[in-house]
Amino acid sequence: MKVLRTDIVMDVGESLNPAIDIGQIEGAFVQGYGLFVMEELLHSREGHLLTKGPSMYKIPTMNDIPREFYVSILRGLSNSRAVYSSKVIGEPPMTLPTSVFFAIRNNARRDKKLSIDFRFDSPATVERIRIACENEYSVRQPSLSENGSNCQNSWSINV
Repeated sequence: MKVLRTDIVMDVGESLNPAIDIGQIEGAFVQGYGLFVMEELLHSREGHLLTKGPSMYKIPTMNDIPREFYVSILRGLSNSRAVYSSKVIGEPPMTLPTSVFFAIRNNARRDKKLSIDFRFDSPATVERIRIACENEYSVRQPSLSENGSNCQNSWSINV
């Protein structure tokens, strides 16, 4: 799966340093992409975290950055209550990749001809997408929500 293009227009107030602000926005988007699409936390049946670091789960790399990535900053929208009329930019763009998650979810729903309210949990990993798009092989896998958690046997194997 590849995000082909992303366009972000962000209100940062009076930017103190536009280059840093754009870098923060790009970084937060990619981090959020990992959160909503790639980084699955797995637990043992006893509740122990199995994915304890980046070596145990997939994190975004250079190959996951959109091919076309455009960030624009709105001008002239100051914030009179902040230092130099700036606004926070670190965390808000981290929620923007929900658009990628919902695009994947809607595609799976359309493929399966389901109503809008079917269950599809984040992150939208390859395994979850395959299960959501049901075929003769995916129906053999237990539901990801069968016992209320994500700790059943996965298609992924840690080597």
